[in-house]
Amino acid sequence: MSEQEFPGWHGTTIIGVRKGGQVVIAGDGQVSLGQTVIKGTARKVRRLSPGGYDVVCGFAGSTADAFTLLERLESKLEKTPGQLQRASVELAKDWRTDKYLQKLEAMLIVSDGKELYVITGAGDVLEPEHDVTAIGSGGNYALAAARALMDTDLSAEDIARRAMAIAADICVYTNGNLTVETIGT
Repeated sequence: MSEQEFPGWHGTTIIGVRKGGQVVIAGDGQVSLGQTVIKGTARKVRRLSPGGYDVVCGFAGSTADAFTLLERLESKLEKTPGQLQRASVELAKDWRTDKYLQKLEAMLIVSDGKELYVITGAGDVLEPEHDVTAIGSGGNYALAAARALMDTDLSAEDIARRAMAIAADICVYTNGNLTVETIGT
């Protein structure tokens, strides 16, 4: 089937906001196939607890690919408990060099309440400059909205929720059905 015949899966916005000693990762619930919403209640934000250390993850991209990456991240975290940066770098190295993993189409936002990273298939582990990061089809809308709200008195969760609402109003691949996980220091 050609690329034009199969429109592909779309639809995710994930945001991570760090403010006031807390990190919030929020994600919408929409999954679309072409112009059709297939599901509006998908859960794309998860809490992992490998080795007794909580980590919150949000993913954008292919669900099966994202779950493969989450399993790999959890394995890395079990080998290096409490060391999110090291586990993230190890996952990114594997993702970049392993022929099987190179084909995975997903991105992750991860946090342990102190650190906040975006992990990409290009081998990147990126820490946001302004304590806000976002991925997915509505990611740029959510990112811009959250950055504008960071200088207010709003909490990290309120910023994430408002930014996601703005993204849902603009991006047709994003809805307002949120999963929100908070983790703090």
